Amino acid sequence: MQDLKGFLDEKVEQYNQPGFIPNDPISIPHIFQKKEDIEISGFFAAILAWGQRKTIISKCLELMALMDNAPHDFMLNHQDLDLKPFLNFKHRTFNDVDTLYFIHFFSWFYKNYDSLEEAFLTGSNYDGEAMEGMLIRFHEMFFSLPEAPKRTKKHIATPARKSACKRMNMFLRWMVRSDDKGVDFGIWKKINPSQLICPCDLHVDRVARKLGLITRKQTDWQTAVDLTEQLREFDPKDPVKYDFALFGLGIEEKF
Repeated sequence: MQDLKGFLDEKVEQYNQPGFIPNDPISIPHIFQKKEDIEISGFFAAILAWGQRKTIISKCLELMALMDNAPHDFMLNHQDLDLKPFLNFKHRTFNDVDTLYFIHFFSWFYKNYDSLEEAFLTGSNYDGEAMEGMLIRFHEMFFSLPEAPKRTKKHIATPARKSACKRMNMFLRWMVRSDDKGVDFGIWKKINPSQLICPCDLHVDRVARKLGLITRKQTDWQTAVDLTEQLREFDPKDPVKYDFALFGLGIEEKF
């Protein structure tokens, strides 16, 4: 295990660098400086992150342009007529109905709250609380508005459906993790990096299995929790930093 920790620590150092940013969806929130813009653009980038990274980035840039590259201001001040161009937006199964509801939710949310972090913490004492409860409550709040389309629920994962929640966990890593490397933002301070769950995408899952960090046959919420528990053995304060190592090994080195 110590040999594996040393190997993964080296890979974290290799991939947790500014050079990681341009070819990854995290490049989208890095366009912005304002906290709310980072949250909104980062959320869209994470949710749309399936398929080729080049295509994901292109679609996210298209979406931000429709918001005049000022997503927070757009959420607060757009008029109904401003929504018409979004009727043509589509990425895989994410269509105009989904896009318009996301905008509707963010418009409502930012008129009532200052930071999207609060959506994970409302109704919680959040002092060391497990991430499972936070993600379930976020899903409930996100679809609490009367206009919530049933079809859109498939785009926001929840542990209540046993999903591994890879995109949500990736978004949370971006917002919560803080170090001096400049990749993750660390702009949320109420959720602790030790509470994060590793995003268990295809590449991470494959590499973690080869390294013996995952033994379950299926990939679900418990698998993501089990993987994170293994990674906590290496760094209990920041287990999800190893996402860089596992993802990098999978996508860059075809490990």
